Amino acid sequence: MHRLNAWLRRHPMVVDAAWASIVLFLGLLPNNEFDTGWRLNAELLVAVLLPLLMVFRRRFPDVTVAAATGVALAQVVADVEPGASAIAYLVFAYTGAAFGQKWTSRLALAAGLAAGPLTFWQMNPLKTTVQGGEAHSRPYNLGEAVLIMVLMSTPFILCWAWGRLTRVRRAYLTELEDRAARLERERDAQAKVAVAAERARIARELHDVVAHNVSVMIVQADGAAYVLDNSPQQAKEALGTIASTGRQALVEMRRLLGVLRTADTAEEYVPQPGVEELPDLLEQVRTAGLQVDYATSGHPRELPRGVELTVYRIVQEALTNVRKHGGPDAHARVAVDFGERELAVLVEDDGRGSTDEQLATGGADGLGHGLIGMRERVGMVSGSLDVGPRPGGGFRIRAVLPLKAAH
Repeated sequence: MHRLNAWLRRHPMVVDAAWASIVLFLGLLPNNEFDTGWRLNAELLVAVLLPLLMVFRRRFPDVTVAAATGVALAQVVADVEPGASAIAYLVFAYTGAAFGQKWTSRLALAAGLAAGPLTFWQMNPLKTTVQGGEAHSRPYNLGEAVLIMVLMSTPFILCWAWGRLTRVRRAYLTELEDRAARLERERDAQAKVAVAAERARIARELHDVVAHNVSVMIVQADGAAYVLDNSPQQAKEALGTIASTGRQALVEMRRLLGVLRTADTAEEYVPQPGVEELPDLLEQVRTAGLQVDYATSGHPRELPRGVELTVYRIVQEALTNVRKHGGPDAHARVAVDFGERELAVLVEDDGRGSTDEQLATGGADGLGHGLIGMRERVGMVSGSLDVGPRPGGGFRIRAVLPLKAAH
């Protein structure tokens, strides 16, 4: 039954044709056995035209309603009495209000209001009374005539009102469908934005982890190869640093890839690094052969996790660039200042610095990923980043991250 109803909704002309065949059958029944000649032909023509218009009423509502109105006026002018097929006029009153344009709806309403008076005038009924055993006919008085006209027009007005209700309900359902589709599109767009942001975050994290740890491992491997013959002990220490650095890189890689797994395995991964882990990072860098000074000022306090991670990654990326481009005799300095409403991070070195071309590409590595990642991180916490050559030689990176006022 559900499939049948769905099929009928997709093929409305089938339903209209079925109703039209019933109206055609009723219209072809003898209406007035005394009618002959052109009047009978006119009645048969009306009985055929109205069902034919009914078949196409939903595909061409404006044309069929206008045509049905013209047929009705011609029927009144030609003094052709309405037969059983006149029930089709009720259908067109509904059609004009439910499917037609604004002018069609108004035409259907006007025709429905005029149907009662025109039919009453056409039939010109007389009121029959019995006096002294004899029947006498006389015209209806004004009140009786108005009442009859109103009663004749009422079915048309009710059908028109039903059509308006159907139009409003259909418009409401269409609006709901459009709203649901719009919300679904917005949800998909938000999901895509969230996925893109998460992919960018993971890419930044992977770049920081890989660039830092791999550079440490390369430096240590080169040093081990250099002193392998003359100082096996130093080579052994370098290999131990490579192993520990590789393990740390593996732990951070697992933590990053953990966002792609289920929440059941979240406890397997270590927390994200922060300011408290900076001494360990600097010690690792010193072990790799880069001299680094570290200083803090102000009153250290607990920071938001986003700020903690941003500070750690800025220092990590900056020191990685110093090892890559600062030269063998470079010396770096890291300073963290805890202010009342902001946190300042300064990383500078006295090495070779970066060329204008490298700065134009967005990073000291010449690939545009390092400094771009820094700017994105700083922008996520509404901070500012100042990057450029250091007076007297070297390179300087300073980030200012806003904080809530300390209590």
